[in-house]
Amino acid sequence: MNPIKNVSKVNVSSPTLAGALTACIWLAAGALILSFALRFSGMQETSLPMSSLIVHGCASLAGGFSSGRRSGRKGWYYGGALGLVYAILIILIGFLSINAGFSAQTWSLLTIVIPAGSLGGMIGVNLKK
Repeated sequence: MNPIKNVSKVNVSSPTLAGALTACIWLAAGALILSFALRFSGMQETSLPMSSLIVHGCASLAGGFSSGRRSGRKGWYYGGALGLVYAILIILIGFLSINAGFSAQTWSLLTIVIPAGSLGGMIGVNLKK
């Protein structure tokens, strides 16, 4: 008997929740890559804010893709909702951990993450067919 066959798959019914989980996985991978780049390359800490916005955009794009693919319709809606949920989650974590309030970086995060999630949702819906 193969023990791998007995492992059940995680089934998330909400497209937004599935996209948020995907976005968090991509965020963790991006943070790990950024930390390795800071440690082992000549990357300076001054370039970290722009790099982190790129990581957030990629995570939101991947989460929107997953969300749109799961929904099968209204990709821009589910991807945009994912981008909004993702942004709120990141802002809430920043507020609770380091007491970061609203600033220009917060607004730039919102202007990058929500359209990236919508674009990912549109791509996800169209690649499902």
